[in-house]
Amino acid sequence: MPAFPPTFADRVVAQPAQAQCEAFLDEHRGALNGCLDGLTEEQARRSLVVSRTTLLGLVKHATFVEKVWFDEAVTGRSRARIGIPERSDESFVLADDDTIATVRQAHREACAASRRATASLGMDDILRGHRRGPLPLRWVYLHVLRELAQHCGHADILREQLLNG
Repeated sequence: MPAFPPTFADRVVAQPAQAQCEAFLDEHRGALNGCLDGLTEEQARRSLVVSRTTLLGLVKHATFVEKVWFDEAVTGRSRARIGIPERSDESFVLADDDTIATVRQAHREACAASRRATASLGMDDILRGHRRGPLPLRWVYLHVLRELAQHCGHADILREQLLNG
């Protein structure tokens, strides 16, 4: 019998919707961060597709996503003040000093900050800081979950290519 993901556990299924969303987000956050497990720095940076997408770049981009949706949208601080690129595609660009350790740590810290930023909010609370305009936390959770799930799929394919190519 295959192992079910943690979000299938009875303790999660019985929780309110917000706790379920947070559990699914954390599951995908962990999976994306974990795509770097056991890789060399060269493998993590290796480009296997035409776009800027690399495994290390995916985790760096996920950090950007956390900061856009759970810092900018919640606090209204500008991307410049947060220290992130203006455009999403720029968040995949790796600096010379980006390493598996530094990118993973930045991602873990951004996820922890996201949890703190939403701890006192409810699903129907309106976030007013994003450039799209006011959005309910419920929509933001679903959007981030959709994006993380997509990038986890990308990471699975890239990792498979790296390890079995």
